[in-house]
Amino acid sequence: MSPTRTGEPRDPHDDGRPRMRAVVGSDRIEEEIFGRAFDGKVVRRIWAFVEPYRSRVWIAVTAVIIFTLSQLSIPLLIRFAIDHGMAADAAPGTLTLIVALFALAIVINLIASLVQERVTGRMAENVLFDIRRKMFAHLQRVSLSFMDKTEVGRLMSRLQGDVNSMQEFLETSIMSVGDLLLLVGIVVVMLWLDWQLAAMVLLALPILFGVRVLWLSKARAAFMAAHEANSVTNGALAEAIHGVRAVQAMDRATLNAKLYGELVQTNYNAHLRASRLAQIMIPIVDSLTGIAMAVVVVAGGLMVVSGRIEVGVMVAFLFYIQRFFDPIRSLTMQYSVMQRAMASGHRLTEVLDVEVSVEDAPDAVPLTKADDGSVEFRNVTFGYNPKHPVLKDVSFKVKSGETVALVGPTGSGKSSSMSLIHRFYDVQDGAVLVGGKDVRDVTQESLGRHIAMVLQEPYLFTGTVMDNIRYSSHWASDEDVIEATKAVGAHDFVAALPQGYDTMLEERGSNLSLGQRQLLSFARALVADAKILVLDEATANIDSYTEMLIQKALQKLLEGRTGLVIAHRLATIRNADRIVVLQQGTLIEEGNHEALMAQKGLYSKLYSLNYASFDDLPDDLSDADRAMAT
Repeated sequence: MSPTRTGEPRDPHDDGRPRMRAVVGSDRIEEEIFGRAFDGKVVRRIWAFVEPYRSRVWIAVTAVIIFTLSQLSIPLLIRFAIDHGMAADAAPGTLTLIVALFALAIVINLIASLVQERVTGRMAENVLFDIRRKMFAHLQRVSLSFMDKTEVGRLMSRLQGDVNSMQEFLETSIMSVGDLLLLVGIVVVMLWLDWQLAAMVLLALPILFGVRVLWLSKARAAFMAAHEANSVTNGALAEAIHGVRAVQAMDRATLNAKLYGELVQTNYNAHLRASRLAQIMIPIVDSLTGIAMAVVVVAGGLMVVSGRIEVGVMVAFLFYIQRFFDPIRSLTMQYSVMQRAMASGHRLTEVLDVEVSVEDAPDAVPLTKADDGSVEFRNVTFGYNPKHPVLKDVSFKVKSGETVALVGPTGSGKSSSMSLIHRFYDVQDGAVLVGGKDVRDVTQESLGRHIAMVLQEPYLFTGTVMDNIRYSSHWASDEDVIEATKAVGAHDFVAALPQGYDTMLEERGSNLSLGQRQLLSFARALVADAKILVLDEATANIDSYTEMLIQKALQKLLEGRTGLVIAHRLATIRNADRIVVLQQGTLIEEGNHEALMAQKGLYSKLYSLNYASFDDLPDDLSDADRAMAT
């Protein structure tokens, strides 16, 4: 991506020096990091994923409540042990009973803690995988019009980072119930033991909340600055790694290292400030805890001496004060977790709510083997932006078994036409028919079975050669795959691979040459045994020898099939049954090679002038030629 788009305001701090700038979808700077602490709409949507595990939620909440009650009971048991179990007039066995209750409280505390952690963790993991599965399934179905406008990195961010934020929220939200209950319980018990001593302790709360309010705004700004610095640093790193060939070719390694060092230093400073602010609350809370304990020791000691309270009450107060500020600290951290979770949940629901604009009609029927392989465009008008049509009132028909080539300059609508045949998009006007049926009236699954596509950039997946060839035809046998590979001339190089057909391909088939990847995509199309074969510049990026092999394979591939071939180079389409010439989205010529040459139109002129490609369309065409071309 270019660092600055036309029309965007210039950074006032930009001094004109070369800089490493990058935006990585997984760490978009402009992505909202913090949202509202509570968003009812987001919570309702996420609850829909939690609903199947509602029983586990109640088990976890019950365990948290039991855990909290056991925490509250332990200081009280210590108080009774001191004041009653150790008293001179204590009944026999009182201390033994209190010790037994104390041990029981410890055991209950341990069991409840284990239950809530295990149940909550498992529930959160299940919800996490359910969200990811639903997002993945939805993204596999969304219309390509959405994918055309969306960065893959942002989608990866939502499948990973945002879902992880929701998992963190689910795991900690149930614990927050325990923190709130513990905080309220400590206050109630201290007031019950001695309200005056409790009031002295609670005087620290206004101070704590005041400090927290001042801290929160500064901490929020620091966390966002750290996130942004991390985004820029990661973006520069990713861009430099992906573009390492260009970096080395243009001798940018030293300069890039210097610029990256500056980004790292900025990132370090931002994270250091955020870390300091994150840690500042800990000594403040610890100080307030110490002050509160000193108040209890001094004031409580005087009360004990005067006989107002017993020693056990003062000891219980000290235990409660030790625990009093822990839930406050935890809830402060949970506030930030909730903010991140609400922002992440909002982004997740945005993806889940993306409308699938190309769907099967309620009465859609499947294409069958009885349907022929004919293709027809009837007055088709289409544009990715309806205001700017790519195809304008285009009409032509391809008979079953016929091979038709679509040619024209870049941007004339060739690839768009092929996308409409497979119904990746819907037309704005007119109709596209396959097998005599409007593609909007047939099921997309059967349409995919009826049409095989070979693209200019073959996409191979991580897996074996065998699995890649039958990617769209998982039912095909090994024999079918080998036969198809032989037919397209790929068997020899596949057999020469270390494990033959069981050789694992790396990401995008990077351990194969482009020509080899293209041959495998031809084998994939052949094994699919579809009636219609679409070749979108399938031989554009391969060497002449491989192209010769593929041209021979095409004769086998197209036997008994309807072929739609997109080509820039004129030499590759001479033998087509018919050639359709597109110019600026309009069909301007149609016929076989000899007929088009006889028409002496644009095709004839370019061919006669020995132009190898329609992209060689000269700028100095005469006015008459320009009028004819448009």
